Amino acid sequence: QVQLVESGGGLAQTGGSLRLSCAASGLTFSRYAMGWFRQAPGGEREFVAAISRSGGSTDYGDSVKGRFSISRADAKNMVYLQMNSLKPEDTAVYYCAADATYGSSYISSQLRDYPIWGQGTQVTVSS
Repeated sequence: QVQLVESGGGLAQTGGSLRLSCAASGLTFSRYAMGWFRQAPGGEREFVAAISRSGGSTDYGDSVKGRFSISRADAKNMVYLQMNSLKPEDTAVYYCAADATYGSSYISSQLRDYPIWGQGTQVTVSS
């Protein structure tokens, strides 16, 4: 079955780094744009980053621009989120999501455009 599995979460200090990974299975990975979203306790799920099918287009939420970087490795069916200069406000559960699209450069920051979701991985940044 179609599955997204996140890993790499954990505890980091302010200013530190973490790299999240998302392994996809049961789908033709190269046909999907991929996104990362996060949800803090008591908050709504928000857009973090997205990458197009081709990998040539990326987009980031305003709060993470310049600090986070999304990438993909189609040969491994993997998408990554490199998180640098972490802040306590980055503490959240991080979710990987997949968006089937015909456009090789298309990406979306909207939750409703992503029908496939992982179970999430916890990131906690201590001050």
